[in-house]
Amino acid sequence: MWIPTEHEKYGVVIASFRGTVPYGLSLEIGDTVQILEKCDGWYRGFALKNPNIKGIFPSSYVHLKNACVKNKGQFEMVIPTEDSVITEMTSTLRDWGTMWKQLYVRNEGDLFHRLWHIMNEILDLRRQVLVGHLTHDRMKDVKRHITARLDWGNEQLGLDLVPRKEYAMVDPEDISITELYRLMEHRHRKKDTPVQASSHHLFVQMKSLMCSNLGEELEVIFSLFDSKENRPISERFFLRLNRNGLPKAPDKPERHCSLFVDLGSSELRRDIYITVHIIRIGRMGAGEKKNACSVQYRRPFGCAVLSIADLLTGETKDDLILKVYMCNTESEWYQIHENIIKKLNARYNLTGSNAGLAVSLQLLHGDIEQIRREYSSVFSHGVSITRKLGFSNIIMPGEMRNDLYITIERGEFEKGGKSVARNVEVTMFIVESGGQTLKDYISFGSGEPPASEYHSFVLYHNNSPRWSELLKLPIPVDKFRGAHIRFEFRHCSTKEKGEKKLFGFSFVPLMQEDGRTLPDGTHELIVHKCEENTNLQDTTRYLKLPFSKGILLGNSNQTMKATKESFWITSFLCSTKLTQNGDMLDLLKWRTHPDKITGCLSKLKEIDGSEIVKFLQDTLDTLFGILDENSQKYGSKVFDSLVHIINLLQDSKFHHFKPVMDTYIESHFAGALAYRDLIKVLKWYVDRITEAERQEHIQEVLKAQEYIFKYIVQSRRLFSLATGGQNEEEFRCCIQELLMSVRFFLSQESKGSGALSQSQAVFLSSFPAVYSELLKLFDVREVANLVQDTLGSLPTIVHVDDSLQAVKLQCIGKTVESQLYTNPDSRYILLPVVLHHLHMHLQEQKDLIVCARILSNVFCLIKKNSSEKSVLEEIDVIVASLLDILLRTILEITSRPQPSGSSMRLQFQDVTGEFVACLLSLLRQMTDRHYQQLLDSFNTKEELRDFLLQIFTVFRILIRPEMFPKDWTVMRLVANNVIITTVLYLSDALRKNFLNENFDYKIWDSYFYLAVIFINQLCLQLEMFTPSKKKKVLEKYGDMRVTMGCEIFSMWQNLGEHKLHFIPALIGPFLEVTLIPQPDLRNVMIPIFHDMMDWEQRRSGNFKQVEAKLIDKLDSLMSEGKGDETYRELFNSILLKKIERETWRESGVSLIATVTRLMERLLDYRDCMKMGEVDGKKIGCTVSLLNFYKTELNKEEMYIRYIHKLYDLHLKAQNFTEAAYTLLLYDELLEWSDRPLREFLTYPMQTEWQRKEHLHLAIIQNFDRGKCWENGIILCRKIAEQYESYYDYRNLSKMRMMEASLYDKIMDQQRLEPEFFRVGFYGKKFPFFLRNKEFVCRGHDYERLEAFQQRMLNEFPHAIAMQHANQPDETIFQAEAQYLQIYAVTPIPESQEVLQREGVPDNIKSFYKVNHIWKFRYDRPFHKGTKDKENEFKSLWVERTSLYLVQSLPGISRWFEVEKREVVEMSPLENAIEVLENKNQQLKTLISQCQTRQMQNINPLTMCLNGVIDAAVNGGVSRYQEAFFVKEYILSHPEDGEKIARLRELMLEQAQILEFGLAVHEKFVPQDMRPLHKKLVDQFFVMKSSLGIQEFSACIQASPVHFPNGSPRVCRNSAPASMSPDGTRVIPRRSPLSYPAVNRYSSSSLSSQASAEVSNITGQSESSDEVFNMQPSPSTSSLSSTHSASPNVTSSAPSSARASPLLSDKHKHSRENSCLSPRERPCSAIYPTPVEPSQRLLFNHIGDGALPRSDPNLSAPEKAVNPTPSSWSLDSGKEAKNMSDSGKLISPPVPPRPTQTASPARHTTPVSPSPAGRSPLKGSVQSFTPSPVEYHSPGLSSNSPVLSGSYSSGISSLSRCSTSETSGFENQVNDPSAPGPGPGPCYSGPEEPVRKESKTPPPYSVYERTLRRPVPLPHSLSIPVPPTAEPPALPPKPLAARSSHLENGTRRTDPAPRPRPLPRKVSQL
Repeated sequence: MWIPTEHEKYGVVIASFRGTVPYGLSLEIGDTVQILEKCDGWYRGFALKNPNIKGIFPSSYVHLKNACVKNKGQFEMVIPTEDSVITEMTSTLRDWGTMWKQLYVRNEGDLFHRLWHIMNEILDLRRQVLVGHLTHDRMKDVKRHITARLDWGNEQLGLDLVPRKEYAMVDPEDISITELYRLMEHRHRKKDTPVQASSHHLFVQMKSLMCSNLGEELEVIFSLFDSKENRPISERFFLRLNRNGLPKAPDKPERHCSLFVDLGSSELRRDIYITVHIIRIGRMGAGEKKNACSVQYRRPFGCAVLSIADLLTGETKDDLILKVYMCNTESEWYQIHENIIKKLNARYNLTGSNAGLAVSLQLLHGDIEQIRREYSSVFSHGVSITRKLGFSNIIMPGEMRNDLYITIERGEFEKGGKSVARNVEVTMFIVESGGQTLKDYISFGSGEPPASEYHSFVLYHNNSPRWSELLKLPIPVDKFRGAHIRFEFRHCSTKEKGEKKLFGFSFVPLMQEDGRTLPDGTHELIVHKCEENTNLQDTTRYLKLPFSKGILLGNSNQTMKATKESFWITSFLCSTKLTQNGDMLDLLKWRTHPDKITGCLSKLKEIDGSEIVKFLQDTLDTLFGILDENSQKYGSKVFDSLVHIINLLQDSKFHHFKPVMDTYIESHFAGALAYRDLIKVLKWYVDRITEAERQEHIQEVLKAQEYIFKYIVQSRRLFSLATGGQNEEEFRCCIQELLMSVRFFLSQESKGSGALSQSQAVFLSSFPAVYSELLKLFDVREVANLVQDTLGSLPTIVHVDDSLQAVKLQCIGKTVESQLYTNPDSRYILLPVVLHHLHMHLQEQKDLIVCARILSNVFCLIKKNSSEKSVLEEIDVIVASLLDILLRTILEITSRPQPSGSSMRLQFQDVTGEFVACLLSLLRQMTDRHYQQLLDSFNTKEELRDFLLQIFTVFRILIRPEMFPKDWTVMRLVANNVIITTVLYLSDALRKNFLNENFDYKIWDSYFYLAVIFINQLCLQLEMFTPSKKKKVLEKYGDMRVTMGCEIFSMWQNLGEHKLHFIPALIGPFLEVTLIPQPDLRNVMIPIFHDMMDWEQRRSGNFKQVEAKLIDKLDSLMSEGKGDETYRELFNSILLKKIERETWRESGVSLIATVTRLMERLLDYRDCMKMGEVDGKKIGCTVSLLNFYKTELNKEEMYIRYIHKLYDLHLKAQNFTEAAYTLLLYDELLEWSDRPLREFLTYPMQTEWQRKEHLHLAIIQNFDRGKCWENGIILCRKIAEQYESYYDYRNLSKMRMMEASLYDKIMDQQRLEPEFFRVGFYGKKFPFFLRNKEFVCRGHDYERLEAFQQRMLNEFPHAIAMQHANQPDETIFQAEAQYLQIYAVTPIPESQEVLQREGVPDNIKSFYKVNHIWKFRYDRPFHKGTKDKENEFKSLWVERTSLYLVQSLPGISRWFEVEKREVVEMSPLENAIEVLENKNQQLKTLISQCQTRQMQNINPLTMCLNGVIDAAVNGGVSRYQEAFFVKEYILSHPEDGEKIARLRELMLEQAQILEFGLAVHEKFVPQDMRPLHKKLVDQFFVMKSSLGIQEFSACIQASPVHFPNGSPRVCRNSAPASMSPDGTRVIPRRSPLSYPAVNRYSSSSLSSQASAEVSNITGQSESSDEVFNMQPSPSTSSLSSTHSASPNVTSSAPSSARASPLLSDKHKHSRENSCLSPRERPCSAIYPTPVEPSQRLLFNHIGDGALPRSDPNLSAPEKAVNPTPSSWSLDSGKEAKNMSDSGKLISPPVPPRPTQTASPARHTTPVSPSPAGRSPLKGSVQSFTPSPVEYHSPGLSSNSPVLSGSYSSGISSLSRCSTSETSGFENQVNDPSAPGPGPGPCYSGPEEPVRKESKTPPPYSVYERTLRRPVPLPHSLSIPVPPTAEPPALPPKPLAARSSHLENGTRRTDPAPRPRPLPRKVSQL
């Protein structure tokens, strides 16, 4: 049974639990759980990270922890009862854990590793705390380290600043807001501005001396030298080096490391130097022989110098190498460092050995204890401490020092009978009174233990040596008296013995007889001569002698034998026990000389302060002893001396001696009667203030009043203790009188001089310190009243100068901080005075910083939940006095311009923050009663209105993000809690006082504006917080946004008809609120929009204003990242529900739908604009949104903004053509006018003409970069027209040149034709603008299907590629996924005019093939019915889909949506026709390319020929015969007669093309491929014989192959043997197709003759006029014959006609088959097939792999009208004309033309299998089988050529171009009812009449069929050039064919006009 737990409430998971049991709760190790119930080893509860999911888990998996429970029961809260630092650490580390991993993901490696180390450190410290074995101090230290690391990590990760008190987190509810502000500010300052350390220390480590020839031991002496004052400022650091230049004791770091301590900030300057003197120990001369002398001397070696400022630049630990210098003359050694510093180069140079000193130097900052903690390793290893000379800046009491510093300065010695000067060495000893030498009291420096004697260095041959060596003598005080120092002087011989001969000595006693020590300064000592063997151990022998020249001069009666020799030393005593001052000694011994007391007291002020503080207690005892002795006589003097000593302790140097004074007063002071005298003298001084001329001394007295009062109070207490409280009343009276005097003096106003006010200021600054003393003797209320009276006596602010004002306020501040104010009783008494002064200052806006501090302190004492009566009364007083002025002050401060200086700005920020904290504290303390009293206190509504406006404005200021630093979330939440509470109180006042007739728009607007910005604050957006932080905020404050939202709704409902004042102004703000992702807030706020619509409808009958505002704001807000899909749905559903019953429901639904659709697009746009998204998606989305703004919303400004956003995207993606089209949208909105335009986006203020000109130039530039030069030319012309109209010829010239350059680029530069792809986006996971739509996309250069598909899958990484081209079903549309369906499509150009013209270069045509395309097509093959395994072509149908776009490509995007799709099915026969047409076209293209040498390699032609011939031989084309030429098919499909004939004609045409192709191939085939060519020729004849062409040709004259280079070729006169002798009959050149191959040719003869002909073919094109006079010849179709070919063959032929489809139904003309992957596309630019404009063919650039496309939507007759000349064929019309003119070729008469004009296809009858009467050679049609090479495989597989578009495929994936039809002549032959012939054209020649009269129809030649005018015959069989036809027009200007588009946009010329969503003026482009 489950039992609620009592004690087991909180635990930590110690092992992960999967939760696989029923109701199991999945837990991870480290999770914290709250336990609710228990049962048999199981707990039930929840993880604190996810409290909504509850479950069970084993109790053994959880480690229980102590916790306390709040709110026991259902909503209980568990708080662990552990150290708050531990709790914080745990939660912080959890939060860091997730963020730490994100750092790794974001590749922030540096912070990742640093944070990892910090986390490990915190965990280690946490363990130490948890173990609990730490001492109290150590625990504090650990917590300090923990919190420092936590704060560092929080700062690095951008987390909140945590307010702490004594290392524990503070609950803001438990302290006042002012205190919270101070804690936050303290931590913030600590973080921002590190405190400058006042003391600094220099760490020195000697590494080595690098020198080439050392060989001797060295002494190195470091010291700090002040070059300004020319004196050392530190003791010396002394160390010894061995012969190798390394420290002698490397194992003892204190011997070679030292810390120069206590350097002040003033000493870190450039003129402080580190000096290093190096002394060698060895022979006298450095170069002497080793055995010359065995005695060692100290000799100068070198000196190095470094400025301490060089270390300030970087605290590097790297070794420094100091250069070592030597003086040129040894006598300069004493000042070598000064010479180096002054750079007197003549006096020193580098040492001969070029020595370098390697040292490590580092500056450390902070007090010595801090350094010890932070650099503990340095101290633990050992380091010597080097002090400053003398006392440090701050003398600490208890510091014991007794150091005498002696500097050996110089000597003056005689030669002593020598010829050269002496080598003098000084030896020094300390000798005590008993004559014994003191051991180990001579210190050469730190780093070396003290020695018993000292030897100076020796200067060679120098009788006036200068040493300047500093020594420290730390002699104990007890050994000072009677001790002296003896100096012995010896001459050091350089002879072999190296003796040191004593020749004199000096001495100096350390203490004088009167007890004073040796005075500081330089002393000239007498050098007493002595013999070498004199024994100086007996001191009595010389101590009676004079020791100093100064004494000798003073006592002239003493005479000396010789006083020429002298020795100088400088002494300096640093002692806390000994004094050199006689006056001090006299004062301390006042009882021995009573007569000197007055003099001693007077001299006390002249004694150095350090001497006084050394003997402070003795001095004070002396003074009070004198006072007790004779207070009348000495009272005033003692008082003055006491004042002097008290003020001495105010000096920062002696500040630390105040505790000594305090201790003295508490423990040692015994003057029980002193208080009377002190009060009396003090009162006397106060009374004299107003009269005294000079106030300096009085001010000194007033400055000392704190300690005077301390002495008074202590004296009175001692007296009371001694007498049992006698004279109490008298004492009170004295104090009262004293304070009366004070009040009088304070109330006086300064007249003239400011001396009085200065005295008042001095008194006020020290008066608060007296309170605590008075409290020792008086009651709290008494003291409070005294203080109140005293402070109340101050003069009013108006008459007081500024300095006194500041001091007065500081006095108030100290009063508030004093112990007196903390007592509630005294506080209530003092508060009015404090508030009075504050009010005055705030009103004048003076001393705001001090005012803020005082106010903060006032509120710090008032805790949050103090409901005591006294506190409530205090709040009453404060509200009445300060609330209004506080609000005004905050408004005043925040409206000021902020000062520029950073320090000033910081100060400004502080004062604002403090006032804000004070205001918040006050408001938080106010209860209902206070608010009611406040509101009742306003007499008029105007006052209340002003107050409310003021407080709302202040609240808006408080909400500003810059009010507090960004990581002060705790402070912001507290502030918001106070604001919302106050607003709830004040909203009632608003409702009661400012509604209905008293309505005030301004105050309501201010209220709503405040509420909106309150809700929108960043710090309240809980969704952005971590789960733990969000949970804490919700527990403490709830969601304040919802509370404020409900309040807004409530207030809005109260407005009634006044709502109209806020429509549409509040729509934007409210919309911003509803976009916040808080469901409750949205549910509350969205209905307000319904209300607005309703009221707007009532007012104006519509809600256009609401709609306009909603749309404007939505765009800006959503682009900022606000709003989501949920919001869109919620907005839609709530408002639709709300308007259900409204009368204006329809228009409301329309508005909601519009706004919802806009949201969909804006959300998609925002998602696409994210950093990671690809440009394609961004562009598509922008286009969608741009169109929406234009078409549905008609928002021109937004439309233009998005045009430019789209333009920028295109430029970034380098879509220059699309960028130009985009900019054109804006250009079309402008006119060529002078209307001024405002500054907009990046455009300056300019006229409309100027902006349009700028746009034109930018568009032209982009068209140029996008190689869309034709479009650029149109714009060039337009802008040129404008320049011309303004006579701006300069710019006109430039524009014409630009236009010319664009024409050049069209002709000279190559353009790639892009592929086009159809993309379907299916599934609900796509963005709205793509979802379940299909688009056609223009691919990039060189981009093929696989690359495009991969790009799309990269853009949509979650999409699934569909592997088929079928339309998806509904399940795919509705799927929660993304499906992409991609395949290639073929563009169908709208205009064919340019493409059909003769002589238009391909690089011009290529533009028209792929630009301005509306229509695209793709084919899908399938089998209908049963599939014939033997011949699959019988059932192979093609589904042809045509796609129509909403806009033509290219346009403003690379892709456009498909607007309409049409699907038709092509029968197997139509498919076969198209296959052959495409293959024939491909062959022609390759042959032409080979002829014109455009192919570098003949292999493509070889492969194609091989593919066709080989397939035909192996039965490829015969499959078509089997399928379509059989009787069964013809009978069952009577309607297909025309098509069957067409198929037959195409087979014939293919044979001709192959024959010609083989001839061309023979000419260019390389030698190594000759065998293959021979094989092809042989196979070709096999193919012809297998097809039975020789029988078929008798009745069907094959139409010639229409090659672009000319008309069919006619034999020239170069073959006379081919004609009959009479010249009247032409012997026809039979086509090789007419005879069986075995009888007619050998392969060699074909090859040789064909190649001979081919070699003479040129591609020259003739005019069409010559074609009219061509003579028909039965031999025109011959490719090769026994006759020799004409040497020059030029050709010209009409080309109306090849490839016209025969079906009348427009859908059945769709002959083109396109594949999913159009790869190898035969080039067709050389085969223009001109037709009607509606039946146009588009030809690709040569060699680019694309076939021609044609529009099949016209019937055959339409296509036969208005033919134009072709440019490529086998025979030349010119030749025919020449022959007929010369009379050598006579044509048979042309039969008359039938008059019908309908298409022959409409009258076709089924062709019988063997038509009779056409040729003696009979044959069946079935034997003529075309060859669709691509259908080799028996089945349709996935890799079928139909789908893959392989090289040999007959079905092109783009288009085809048919070249011949046969139905026309069949109709003429077989239909007896055909109309009679019409008139034909006139031919010259004798044979013409014969032909005309002949009744027998002649064999049908191509020319006969061509020249029958009335009936347009199939193109391949006729050359219909009407005699009256006008010559073709000149080639059009660029884009002339698109003239309709230039005016009506990229609109197609469809029968039904298409509605354009974006009409454009300049839409030609």
